[in-house]
Amino acid sequence: MGEIATIREDEKQEFFSAFRKLQGLVADVLNPDDFRKIKENLLSAVRTDLLHRDQFGLNPILFDLQTAIITAEEIGVNRASIVSILMHDCVSIGVIDVEYVKREFGEDVAKIINGLLRVNELYAKNPSIETENFRDLLLSFAEDMRVIFIIIADRVNLMRQIKDKGTEEERKRVATEAAHLYAPLAHKLGLYLIKRELEDLSLKYLESDVFYMIKEKLSATRAARDLYIANFIGPIEEKLKAAGLKFHIKGRTKSIHSIWQKMKKQKCKFEGIYDLFAIRVILDSELEKEKQDCWQVFSIVTDMYRPNPKRLRDWLSVPKSNGYESLHITVMGPEGKWVEIQIRTERMDEIAERGLAAHWRYKGVKDSGSKLEDWLKDIRVALENQTTTDEQLVDQFKVDLYSDEVFVFTPKGDLFKLPKGATVLDFAFQIHTNVGCHCVGGKVNGKNVHIRTKLQSGDQVEILTSPKQQPKRDWLNIAITSKARSKIRQSLTEQEMKVSTFAKETLERKFKNKKIEPDESTMMRLIKKLGYKHVTEFYKAIAEEILDVNTVIEQYLDLQERDANPNAYSTEQRSADGYEMAQDDRTQGGTDVLVLDNNLKGVEYSLAKCCNPIYGDDVFGFVTVNRGIKVHRKDCPNALRLQDRMGYRVLRARWAGKGGKQYPVTLHVVGHDDIGIVNNITSIINKEKNVMLRGISIQSSEDGLFAGTLTVMIDDQNQLAQLIKKIATVKGVKNVAR
Repeated sequence: MGEIATIREDEKQEFFSAFRKLQGLVADVLNPDDFRKIKENLLSAVRTDLLHRDQFGLNPILFDLQTAIITAEEIGVNRASIVSILMHDCVSIGVIDVEYVKREFGEDVAKIINGLLRVNELYAKNPSIETENFRDLLLSFAEDMRVIFIIIADRVNLMRQIKDKGTEEERKRVATEAAHLYAPLAHKLGLYLIKRELEDLSLKYLESDVFYMIKEKLSATRAARDLYIANFIGPIEEKLKAAGLKFHIKGRTKSIHSIWQKMKKQKCKFEGIYDLFAIRVILDSELEKEKQDCWQVFSIVTDMYRPNPKRLRDWLSVPKSNGYESLHITVMGPEGKWVEIQIRTERMDEIAERGLAAHWRYKGVKDSGSKLEDWLKDIRVALENQTTTDEQLVDQFKVDLYSDEVFVFTPKGDLFKLPKGATVLDFAFQIHTNVGCHCVGGKVNGKNVHIRTKLQSGDQVEILTSPKQQPKRDWLNIAITSKARSKIRQSLTEQEMKVSTFAKETLERKFKNKKIEPDESTMMRLIKKLGYKHVTEFYKAIAEEILDVNTVIEQYLDLQERDANPNAYSTEQRSADGYEMAQDDRTQGGTDVLVLDNNLKGVEYSLAKCCNPIYGDDVFGFVTVNRGIKVHRKDCPNALRLQDRMGYRVLRARWAGKGGKQYPVTLHVVGHDDIGIVNNITSIINKEKNVMLRGISIQSSEDGLFAGTLTVMIDDQNQLAQLIKKIATVKGVKNVAR
């Protein structure tokens, strides 16, 4: 337990100064009687020896005052929230009780205090993301939105004060939580300034060298950046004034964290990041003319500078669920630099800076609270799904927090909101779990599409189902919403249990037919010997015919015989110390060699779909139970598992001749989203002799990059290496790999 939290002499002035500042900030929502009771209770708490400083040596009463100031000044919530921040410590140590709070301050304050005390209890257990406590903590966050606002303000306050306090390990733990949880929460609630500060401070504590390097470079280039911004906005100001619009313009440098993320994503140095700043045009418009004025500014700006249509973001027509409204465009400025321009009104700007709390203060504007409640409901569904691991849960939580929305319609005209990037499969689960589990495809705007098709705002979607369809594991790579992913995992777990039960019954029946009474301890040792950590994995391998039942029984009998006659096998025993398995013994399956030749007769073999080997690749053969021999590349993701667990079924293999055959290969390409780059890539492929382009899929991102896959038919490994080399030389291509 930390030091008793009496107010030191050096803190008294700060305490009374903070109290007076808070009085000035919330005088319109807290009455003098509220302040009197709060001050009396705080002083009573200070006089006890029950309040203790935290691990950073911070006084809890002073800290709560500072948190209340942040909440009032930077978030702007109501009376109940401010009172709850100041009174929850008094309740936790017993200076006052919940009944007193209800009587003197109201039911709302008591409810919020209960939420804060619940969060504090969970934090006392040091909930890492590997524990059930962390799940409970997230669930607490999803119970009352005002608790979320308060804990975000609390974490901002802590992050601002710990620079020279506590141990490095404690600072890094707090910073990691801020980056993984509190910054995404602030983003979802529209608290973009707070989100930006949390991300920057997290980077400062977790990667201080990177933080200060970028900070110094920003300072060094500030003069040139300011000059460029001035030259860029000068002509725009003249045109807007001529149009009779009331406005002001400001330039904003991107956050240090944002710049670092771009450097990592684009794999370049600071000097390679071209969009270090954004220009914001803020209009003084009447409520009914807001959209009209914003689009007028858009027209004026795009007449002056060439826009990038792929980077237009219209949050005027359909605002984000957190109330964010703005029009974003990216235009080509002087010196060939892309510049992002955000167009919004004074009202929209305050909402953008201070989130939903500001949104609620404007009358005549549709409340976004119901949308947020829908999000909290989805989070609760994911949290309560016990088949999801806590690491997966955090990933889902972050995805849902950061996602933007698309709005799609059913054939009857019902409107559904989904995160950006959602697929037909996500939409199916959004309608109903049974619809999702039996989804085989869909119709988007009347056209048949695959379940992995990504939806766009305005799409009309019909789901096609089949009673024979069941969720598959690769659906987890298609679905992005928490609801869909949790239901898919739940269904897969149920399927695996059924499969395992069936396989177990099959094995037991075989034992019974051979009049063998299996011993459980011997069976468990056999399962471990075969390389399976869990019994369910073992039975799944039997069900999928990776393991042959008769082979399992033979190995069981062999192990049983060794147990019964240990002396007979003693000469074969040797120490494992210093023993190294010869690579050829494990991966080449003895002396037999599979010769891959089109004229090979009497041997059934095929190329594995998981790695798509082509002529010239280093390969090996794997003998399946009833599907012949599968040929894998030696660097196949499944190679080690097959060789370790079933080395006795692995064959050496080599190529004997191409025979004019072509092989499918998928290439992954990443590059700058420049005009014509895709045409340049496909042109190179078309010029190559005996190379055929079979498929292409390209996705653009908001940061000016694209990522895509190319499927080509090719003769051999040498031809593939030459093609990759040529594609890599195309201007703008950053990476190309098989």
